[in-house]
Amino acid sequence: MKTNSIKSGIVALLAILLLCSGCAEELKQATVVNANPPGQVSNIQVENLPGAARIRYALPSDQDLLYVKAVYTLASGREMVVKSSYYNNSVLVEGFADEKPYSIQLFAVNRSEVSSAPVNVTVEPLENPIWETYRSLEAIAAFGGIRVTAENAKEKELTIMVMVDSLGEWVPSIDNIYTSAKEINRTIRGLDTIPKQFAITVRDQYMNFTDTLVTKITPLFETALPKSRYNAISLPTDAKQTYSSTGLAKMWDNDIINWPNISLTDVTINGPQWITFDTGVLAKMSRIVVWDYPEYTNSGRMYYYGGNLRFFEIWGSDNPPSDGSWNNWTLLGTFESKKPSGLPMGQQTDEDYQLANSGLSFDFDVAAPKVRYIRIKTTKNWQGTSFMSIAELQVYGDPR
Repeated sequence: MKTNSIKSGIVALLAILLLCSGCAEELKQATVVNANPPGQVSNIQVENLPGAARIRYALPSDQDLLYVKAVYTLASGREMVVKSSYYNNSVLVEGFADEKPYSIQLFAVNRSEVSSAPVNVTVEPLENPIWETYRSLEAIAAFGGIRVTAENAKEKELTIMVMVDSLGEWVPSIDNIYTSAKEINRTIRGLDTIPKQFAITVRDQYMNFTDTLVTKITPLFETALPKSRYNAISLPTDAKQTYSSTGLAKMWDNDIINWPNISLTDVTINGPQWITFDTGVLAKMSRIVVWDYPEYTNSGRMYYYGGNLRFFEIWGSDNPPSDGSWNNWTLLGTFESKKPSGLPMGQQTDEDYQLANSGLSFDFDVAAPKVRYIRIKTTKNWQGTSFMSIAELQVYGDPR
């Protein structure tokens, strides 16, 4: 037994020595420094893009080439360094404000971080996408604020800055709009119902700004209708709940995320479904905010999923018929719930999540009459069927 222990110890020691020898060899190779500059990139081709340019090139033949870097200066004076792996044969340079020539220096860099002599390239980027967005920019009065719409065809990361006139000075409004959505449609709320001058400009992530749209708008009055007055109604044609633990009243219990504090209609029914509730007050309804139930998935809590509303209608009535028919109901709006990212069900960005988590707002037809009762009719949810899952809702309007 003692002899075997000695033999085992010798074998272990030899293994350690071999490993250490290998580590030393790897360390020796890793610390080899090649002070010779690599060759330059060649065969340059420039593709000018909106606010950017893609530069293609042929790589030098150096075996220890690591990356190619582009160095340039924006109109703001900010110096940019963009790196592209030796696996690629192009580099994308971005952030240009103007349609004018910009000088770019290209360097090949080896594993010892030694750079080649620069190759000078001139690019002439096309119009920055912020200007296309600016030209499509519109601002109109909304209940409790102003609604801003615009197109972002290139789906760039943009900020729409909204400022309001305060005693002759432009000051930031309650919120700016940060988005990469293709179609921008946001409402900035919490504003008083008096005429004000608004100044709106578009900025990209490189601090390039457009001109400023100045407009005078009078926000429309609205207030949150108190949930304490909401009541569930079950008319003969209304959808039933899937589980006894869910229910219509769970939509105004101030819980926006937890199971089973939601309304979940019958998952086995095909075709349109609808639910009805009483707001407790006759009002000129302005909008409804809906908090979808975030389903549990392998990717975490997922909005725009399962029974969450996608294509739906909202109707209002001051005196709904007791037989559950559609007599005496007025259409307040036909809606589609859209992700800012445009991704399919089961995928979402942080912007998608944050927007849904803060509540999805849907504005009603301003020409609709005063109503008291609300009916939500779903035609298609996110999974392609028609049941609906709603965690919470809030109705706004003018009850005066």
